[in-house]
Amino acid sequence: MVVEMRECRIWPCTAIIAACFTTLGTAALSAQNQNDEELLRVRETVLRAWFAGDTRTLEKLVPAGTIVMSGGEEGWKTQSDVLRSSAEFHSKGGKLVRLEFPRTEMQHFGNVAVVWSNYVVETEVDGKRSLGSSRVTEIFVWQHGRWTNPGWHTDEEK
Repeated sequence: MVVEMRECRIWPCTAIIAACFTTLGTAALSAQNQNDEELLRVRETVLRAWFAGDTRTLEKLVPAGTIVMSGGEEGWKTQSDVLRSSAEFHSKGGKLVRLEFPRTEMQHFGNVAVVWSNYVVETEVDGKRSLGSSRVTEIFVWQHGRWTNPGWHTDEEK
């Protein structure tokens, strides 16, 4: 009879603990999904800012110390190279026509996220359209309450 009383007390406690862990796990997953959505918005903002020649936005989201490697190019780029190439593209009348990410995967390591994607980009310069596709690996860091994009590597475009 004493054993039955203990079992009766343990079962509700176990159920309450399990419910708490389930709720906490769901809340953590929901927070992660919201954070992932914000990260993808920042990625979109960085790219659209680059194509629009918006170097003020780029300076905020692509920090000093950025390293960029692009397929088919020997040298690595820095934040100043990113800002300069954006301004040059925009000054030549370049514009973004289409930007798509058919596949994106994310990995999180504390305050760092690695984003792996396939992309399709169509641009127009001097009335001539160019269509390309490739893969990109991007690094994002959560600091000071926001995501920044301090590095990426693109394969050579097809």
